[in-house]
Amino acid sequence: MCVQPEAHVPIHLKMTLTIKEAAEYSSIGINKIDALLKQPNCSFVLFVGTRKLVKRREFEEYIRHELVI
Repeated sequence: MCVQPEAHVPIHLKMTLTIKEAAEYSSIGINKIDALLKQPNCSFVLFVGTRKLVKRREFEEYIRHELVI
């Protein structure tokens, strides 16, 4: 049986990011991103069960419009 290597999708092509990936992508700390995701009206959080993911496009848009985070 031939085992194929795991496909690596570049961050800029992913639809959702883990908190760690979002932190690396944006240079914003993990704790700050987690706090943003806990905000009641957060537009870029996606819950998959109890796991929190970051919607990349919405996260980028949020960063574009904010002066202070």
